[in-house]
Amino acid sequence: MLNLILFGPPGAGKGTQSAKLISKYHLAHISTGDMFRMHITNDTPLGKRVKQILADGLLVPDSITIEMLEEEVSNNAAAEGFIFDGFPRTVPQAEALDAFLASKSQQIDGVVQLDVDEDEIKQRIAERQKISGRADDDAEKLLKRIDEYFSKTVHVIPYYEKQGKVVKVNGVGNIEDIFNNICQAIDGFR
Repeated sequence: MLNLILFGPPGAGKGTQSAKLISKYHLAHISTGDMFRMHITNDTPLGKRVKQILADGLLVPDSITIEMLEEEVSNNAAAEGFIFDGFPRTVPQAEALDAFLASKSQQIDGVVQLDVDEDEIKQRIAERQKISGRADDDAEKLLKRIDEYFSKTVHVIPYYEKQGKVVKVNGVGNIEDIFNNICQAIDGFR
């Protein structure tokens, strides 16, 4: 079992790199953003709540996020491991994830932090918005998401650094080079 967290600000390339990592390491991908979008697209009661929260540029409350995540892990019980993308975003979420995994005799094996500066992030998301039209890439909402990352989410890194599980990888450059650097980090966790 290999459980990984892929950290980085919005637009850092987590989705792109996750797809490649899933294929190489045979992991189940758990993206809170994808889970939220699925619930919103299917217009579930949870999706309606999440839609309004995201429309306001805020983070979904821990209780909702953790409930969805636990359900997704349980639905993929046969997986060889998981890559958590966009979660945890707060120390309480990290603690809840650790407790949940411990209840299944598992743990987070490693954390890859994609290091991308704010100007590069804004440029990437502006390009992504042209292609995808994602509502959460709107300029005003983007600034809130970036601020949330740098004011809250980035504080989760020390939690895992204390456990000796964090490796920082330069997230700027050729996608394949970044991927190879991430793989080197992951192989070091094993």
